[in-house]
Amino acid sequence: MRPGGQPNLQQLMKQAQKMQQQMADAQAELADAELTGTAGGGLVTVTIKGTGEVTAVKIDPKAVDPDDVETLEDLVLAAFRNASEAVRDLTEEKMGPLTSGLGGLGGLGMPGF
Repeated sequence: MRPGGQPNLQQLMKQAQKMQQQMADAQAELADAELTGTAGGGLVTVTIKGTGEVTAVKIDPKAVDPDDVETLEDLVLAAFRNASEAVRDLTEEKMGPLTSGLGGLGGLGMPGF
């Protein structure tokens, strides 16, 4: 801080640019990530990108019972939920440290923002 308690604007700008680059890097990592969710011991597998885009659904023929479609539906739903949870976990891992201090602009010392 400079005399009078005023933050150094140039230093704040450097910190903001660094944080912006870290956010962009984390978003790029998320966009490239592919995560898998499974259910039924691997009978149903869902592949999802870190952006939330579903790229594949695989169903083992053993999971297909024409007399019990509800179980297959439940397995597909559980696999989607499992994959979505993996995306949330990865997002928190990559973005959490960057967004946790945003009260005050990422700890840049600007109260009220």
